[in-house]
Amino acid sequence: MRLNRHCFRLAKGILWGWAMLALFGTPSLLIAQDFEDAEPAKNDLFNGRDLNGFQYLEEHWKVVDGAIVGSSHPAGIKFNTFLCTNREFANFDLQFKVRLVKDAGNSGLQIRSKLVDTNRFTVHGPQVDLAPGYWGSLFGEHFGPNRKHVMMKQADAEAVKKVIKSNDFNQVRIICVGKHLKVTVNGMVTVDQKFADMPDKGVIAFQLHQGPAMEVIFKDIVFKELQ
Repeated sequence: MRLNRHCFRLAKGILWGWAMLALFGTPSLLIAQDFEDAEPAKNDLFNGRDLNGFQYLEEHWKVVDGAIVGSSHPAGIKFNTFLCTNREFANFDLQFKVRLVKDAGNSGLQIRSKLVDTNRFTVHGPQVDLAPGYWGSLFGEHFGPNRKHVMMKQADAEAVKKVIKSNDFNQVRIICVGKHLKVTVNGMVTVDQKFADMPDKGVIAFQLHQGPAMEVIFKDIVFKELQ
């Protein structure tokens, strides 16, 4: 009986993980790295049709042609607001394409965060930054001392700028396992390290930033929970 490609990859990942467990006792990150060789097969985050499974301000978020669209048109917004999952997640592999329309505004993707205000849908926690000058950085949304904002890991802005597509879709991948986070933007690694203060779990949330009117589009969202 011949194994198909998917089964072969799965078997390889399991055997490799157990081998590393015997040697080091920490297989989870190694198994997550093996996922980088194969596209995640499931999407337990977004069904591509509607925003079932999320909580949010309805006037700012919608689904258009299978993509999540956040907009503060026509007048802008005076506070950050987020499209938040109902569930909390721990370990996962998330891929998506994102576009800041006309390169206007600022956005981000919260991971393992806490929903603190259900009137404005604001959150506290780590955020993968998606904005000019900060693409791929790890930012702390009200996550520093006294709930202040904090930069947890600044990406190399000049290096990342060379791979960013202006007013177009950029590919982002986020792999979070234990305290370790790896972020890539258009194939460039921008974060790849452990963070001692990384929460164990929390909501995933898409950001619409305060300020003048803006629009952000997230499409081709592929998500898989990891053990």
